[in-house]
Amino acid sequence: MVRAFLIGAVSAVALTLSTDSFAQQSQTGTAQDAQAMLTKTVAALKADKTNTIAMINKGEGVFLQGDIYPFCFQTTDGKVVATAPQLQKFVGTDIRTLKDPTGRVFGPELFAAAKEGKITEVGGYQFPKPGTDTPVPKVSFVTAVSDLGCGVGYFPK
Repeated sequence: MVRAFLIGAVSAVALTLSTDSFAQQSQTGTAQDAQAMLTKTVAALKADKTNTIAMINKGEGVFLQGDIYPFCFQTTDGKVVATAPQLQKFVGTDIRTLKDPTGRVFGPELFAAAKEGKITEVGGYQFPKPGTDTPVPKVSFVTAVSDLGCGVGYFPK
């Protein structure tokens, strides 16, 4: 009887947590959410670069909230080193080569916007939300942290 109760309680908690996680993943982030996540990303990278990159790539901690996530690339060669788990196909890609389905090459703008101590807004391009293939308008806030350019984007309504 106690065993059945415990199994039921654990199942209820698991279901609640998975529902909360699903709800969080379907949220649409705002410009303010993206800026806040970029600030947290910069602080985390300054504290522990290696661990932060690993957490971003796994979508752990504050590094994946709804449809916003950080992405980072090397300021030397443009290679993407961190992004959301669903976008791992971009790791190793030179960010300067990215273009949207309309043919707009936006990667060089992201690369050029990576300036330490300054946050630059880059918009006017289309990119799929995590977990989808349909490109929609996206705006990213980009800065630099040491040898990394990092950004966090949001999808305006």
